[in-house]
Amino acid sequence: MLKILRITLPLLLLCFALPTFAQSGLNADDYQWVQIASGFDNPLGVVSAGDERLFGVEQLGRIWVIENGEELPDPFLDISDLLSPDVFSGAYTERGLLGLVFHPNYQENGIFFINYTDVDGNTVIARYQVSADDPNRADPTTATTILYVLQPFANHNGGQLAFGPDGYLYIGLGDGGDQGDPFGNAQNLETLLGKMLRIDINAPFYRVPEDNPFVNVEGAAPEIWALGLRNPWRFSFDRETGDLYITDVGEDLSEEVNFQPADSTGGENYGWEYYEGETLRGGNPPDLEITMPTLTYSHSEGCSISGGYVYRGQAMPELVGVYFYGDYCSGKIWTAWQDNSGTWRSELFMSTGYQISSFGEDMNGELLLVDYKGDIYRLERTQ
Repeated sequence: MLKILRITLPLLLLCFALPTFAQSGLNADDYQWVQIASGFDNPLGVVSAGDERLFGVEQLGRIWVIENGEELPDPFLDISDLLSPDVFSGAYTERGLLGLVFHPNYQENGIFFINYTDVDGNTVIARYQVSADDPNRADPTTATTILYVLQPFANHNGGQLAFGPDGYLYIGLGDGGDQGDPFGNAQNLETLLGKMLRIDINAPFYRVPEDNPFVNVEGAAPEIWALGLRNPWRFSFDRETGDLYITDVGEDLSEEVNFQPADSTGGENYGWEYYEGETLRGGNPPDLEITMPTLTYSHSEGCSISGGYVYRGQAMPELVGVYFYGDYCSGKIWTAWQDNSGTWRSELFMSTGYQISSFGEDMNGELLLVDYKGDIYRLERTQ
């Protein structure tokens, strides 16, 4: 068995609090979620391509263009025939079309990437290009698989894709599923499961950046950027600072937010399956440096975290620098920030009736929310 590299990064401060609105100066009554699009089937994301359009991502395999508040009649891309039948069964599933990201130079090169599970339930990261004669249609003939990962179970597939400020593509993968990580994937550097990956896609397929933390570790998958994750359901980079926020779905006890500063050189071990949140799950873990979560909440507050974004819009300057995240099961939304002493604070921002599957940002940094029941919303002031 591969010996896991000891990580020497300092522990992040643990805290979780529910202070009053007066402590942050926010009042939920001053804000509302305004519907900007509706009628989607099991939407899991809303993504900007760097212009006024938005792209709604359906778990069932379709991506729709939203322009001037209207969904265009034809899908931007339809990969429904590439997915497994259980995605269309009407029952709960974590498979399907799970992620979309546009190349940082999309306006010039028309390249984008998707993350989906194929007919056999395995993860595919694929590159596509927009149609040469229609900016609202992708060219399905340009599909190129750049990464393929076997999935031993149906759940914990991760799915998020995002470009970091370094221009590299980051990919979140769950531990492969079932309960308790039965194969020990999250702590095994020989597999990509249970990891954050970092690759350079400016190549025919991709190359591994030379400064990835495990490039020179014998037997380790060089694509790995961080490890110890159960099911990272959404992560995002602060568009101003470059800091990375990773939310990881828990099992029985708690949900967590992990914070990785922009100057990180990678290699963080976020603890699963030795830890769930800050709780040791039993036994004596090996001598590893674990990067504990920055924030957690218990399953009395919700059951499945959906990571959001640090607000960097212009419409609500009082929210600038505040991180938003929510829960799929309870519909609760929290805010988080660091106070003047560097301590992390979090408070309940709003309770909603939404099944929060994702958040998003428009081209101006305004905050969006995806309700799995079919609608997309934008956060606005009530007055």
